[in-house]
Amino acid sequence: MNGTTIPLLRAPAPVRTTCPYCGVGCGLLATPRAGASPQLAGDPEHPANAGRLCVKGAALGETLGLQGRLLRPRMRQRQHQDPHPQGAQSGPWLDLSWPKALEAVARGFGSAIERHGPDAVALYLSGQLLTEDYYVANKLMKGFIGSANIDTNSRLCMSSAVAGHKRAFGEDLVPVGYADLEQADLVVLVGSNLAWCHPVLFQRLVRARQARPAMKLVVIDPRRTATCEFADLHLPIRSGTDVWLFNGLLAFLAQQGEIEPDFVARHTRGLEQALAAARADACDLATVARTCSISQEALTTFYRWFAGHARCVSVFSQGVNQSSAGTDKVNSIINCHLFTGRIGRPGMGPFSITGQPNAMGGREVGGLANTLAAHLELANPAHRALVQQFWQSPRMADRPGLQAVQLFQAMEAGRIKAIWIMGTNPVVSLPDADQARRALAACELVVVSDVMAATDTLAYADIALPALAWGEKSGMVTNSERCISRQRAFLPAPGEARADWDMLAGVARRMGFAGFDYTHASQIFDEHARLSAYRNHPGPEDGQQRRCFNIGGLAGMDAAAYDAFQPRHWPVPPSGMASAPGSGQLFGDGVFAHEDGRARFVATPARAPAHAADARYPFILNTGRVRDQWHTMTRTGQAPTLAEHSPEPFAALHPHDGLQSGLREGALARLHTHWGAMVARVRLDAGMARGTVFVPIHWNAQFASDARVGALVNPVTDPLSGEPEFKHTPVRIEPFEAAWHGFVLMRQACRPPAEADWWVRIQGRDFERCELAGLRPLAEPRAWARQLLGAPAQADWIEYQDAGAGIYRAGHVEQGRLQACVFLSPRTDLPPRRWLGSLFAQERLGDPERASLMLGQPLQARADAGPIVCACFGVGRNTICAAIAGQGLKTTAEVTACLKAGGNCGSCLPELKHLLMA
Repeated sequence: MNGTTIPLLRAPAPVRTTCPYCGVGCGLLATPRAGASPQLAGDPEHPANAGRLCVKGAALGETLGLQGRLLRPRMRQRQHQDPHPQGAQSGPWLDLSWPKALEAVARGFGSAIERHGPDAVALYLSGQLLTEDYYVANKLMKGFIGSANIDTNSRLCMSSAVAGHKRAFGEDLVPVGYADLEQADLVVLVGSNLAWCHPVLFQRLVRARQARPAMKLVVIDPRRTATCEFADLHLPIRSGTDVWLFNGLLAFLAQQGEIEPDFVARHTRGLEQALAAARADACDLATVARTCSISQEALTTFYRWFAGHARCVSVFSQGVNQSSAGTDKVNSIINCHLFTGRIGRPGMGPFSITGQPNAMGGREVGGLANTLAAHLELANPAHRALVQQFWQSPRMADRPGLQAVQLFQAMEAGRIKAIWIMGTNPVVSLPDADQARRALAACELVVVSDVMAATDTLAYADIALPALAWGEKSGMVTNSERCISRQRAFLPAPGEARADWDMLAGVARRMGFAGFDYTHASQIFDEHARLSAYRNHPGPEDGQQRRCFNIGGLAGMDAAAYDAFQPRHWPVPPSGMASAPGSGQLFGDGVFAHEDGRARFVATPARAPAHAADARYPFILNTGRVRDQWHTMTRTGQAPTLAEHSPEPFAALHPHDGLQSGLREGALARLHTHWGAMVARVRLDAGMARGTVFVPIHWNAQFASDARVGALVNPVTDPLSGEPEFKHTPVRIEPFEAAWHGFVLMRQACRPPAEADWWVRIQGRDFERCELAGLRPLAEPRAWARQLLGAPAQADWIEYQDAGAGIYRAGHVEQGRLQACVFLSPRTDLPPRRWLGSLFAQERLGDPERASLMLGQPLQARADAGPIVCACFGVGRNTICAAIAGQGLKTTAEVTACLKAGGNCGSCLPELKHLLMA
């Protein structure tokens, strides 16, 4: 037009980043969009996921809003003189500038150190921090403050694997990668619900089995989980008997002559002692089967499959690690691989799958209280001197610090005067979590850096520091197969939020320490890479043993090269030094990290869990994750897509146990242990072992009134790893006798009423839902409901009441749109929530919808899709069952073709398979 060239607006390029959830470490593409949430998709070039995402990763866009975010530093003064209060902080928050906030932290820590010594302060970190954050925290604490009182919530999920690896291999090394799962002929999942906890990796395994139907899958788990739907063999062993099972396997392999004699002779030590311990526990198959409470036929099948499949990968996770005998469980598995030489070659080896996105990165930089950076040992004087020399630090911690559970016990006892908690929520996640409350209340100075303004832990903080969230921060993470990837920022920093490493460095400088003048994360990673190669020689020169962890080849990257970094497996030593190829495999040369280059068999005499069921607590409590939530729900609790599959805390138990305990499906129950109590919805599940109860770990005081299962968990720990016993706590379960049950759906935030003795908040797409129950009857349901829903006197108010039956239903409508509704009943059989939620998406309620609202059910049966099964595509159980019956669907592939369900992340495929078999 008139010869004028109109410039074309170039669409923003996608930013390559990494998912912040489980240890699979999936790559994502984030494309910023003006006036809208970024578009998120799987990165097809990332080696971990090749473009696939689970539903949690796909729903990350729903978690990027600023509602509820902590956006500026804050401080509050305690409202009492007692230095050891017994409750959460109650004083008003005062906004601070960053200089004043950092000075307050430095002054508080410095004062505690001056008065009581360096062991009077502590840091408690998270596997969701980036490697650079972890590195600076450990450098500050161990090399400058001079204390090893720095631990991480990774202590709660994978420290037993660390201890087992170090005993067997000489270093914390994961010897296999994801490709080995696809190449194996036998995959053994031990204490791992891979289908729900690592769904993208599980789908890689499922596709490999489809390509090679002869591949076998064995699942060892007391529960029949979703993963078992695809198993060739499920061994529902009695809780706590893993060591008996694998000691029995080692004894069986020896009896059958299934040894790799050359490998054992040339590359291992300690077989005689390990085999003697195994034979003492497993004198015959019948004894092992009886101890593990499984059939001898199933046991023999597993043992024969293991003996007969050279290409075997044993995958283990929290079901193994989270035990007072967790380290022995790990080593009993590794022993079987060493005995058969099944390590260091494709398709074989023991494989620890981490739960958090950067648990491995934290291990690399010495994130645990008993380790040093670069896989060096805190207990080794030569290692301490090496790190101190590299850091040019004034002092070095000379003994292991307090592990997570010990740390909070010492805090309650008054030995820890100041603590800084970063990116984790110990008031929910620790065992005996009420003790964590008492500990924080007793601590003189509690600093919390987090992304949210309200968490269970932040309620006890004196100083709150706003941290960057996923999408805003930038750094490195390492996944379960030792693949280093970049998390990159694609959103601007909101408010005054800062990177965790930046906060730490600012405090360090204000405490007078040199060596913390970082201005970019690349400088920290470069220092980390250089330390990994420092005096890391192939031989014993300078008294140093070669360490496998070596990323010296990544040193020297400037900011541009750092930003362009592509995923890479370690080790990556400097040019000219030998290295494993760029894959997940280690030990291909048969050389291990012990001084003599040999792996160690470890004798693992079996022992029962620390506490057994008794007359007062006749059941065993097992805790774990559900499919669509993550840790303590700080992030996932905001996402409507993730709230629909398991919207409430529940307690799953066998139907016979429910009958004997007077518990009905859908009723409420109170659970008691020696350490605490909670309330949850009853779920009767024939896949549960008799005498056991399963409760998810996720719910907290922001989303439920009484659902912190951590408060019930036995705080006993493994004597070597310090990892708590989350899988075996004696518990009692009994009915929670509510006088009324109800729920509310509101467009605005729902504040649970005082009359509700139990409640759960659930985020909907156009509303917030609150499930309620009360122990005392409501005197005036109508007045109570109007006040709760905030309906004015002249509101368009529709209602139905059956006073004799105790039923009340009401809805508040404005300009034809549903604003809120409430349903009350003395029973739990209330109307379907998902169908009611769909009414909030309508611009106007017609007469049929008003009638159905009061009726408590849709006028057309097909309008209720039922509880969500496939969260990716929003497909409910009723829709799936109707399609199976009406169209004669026989396979999951046919369900996917018909309804799309199961066609994205695949984490619902086990449930689809179960519905097809029903």
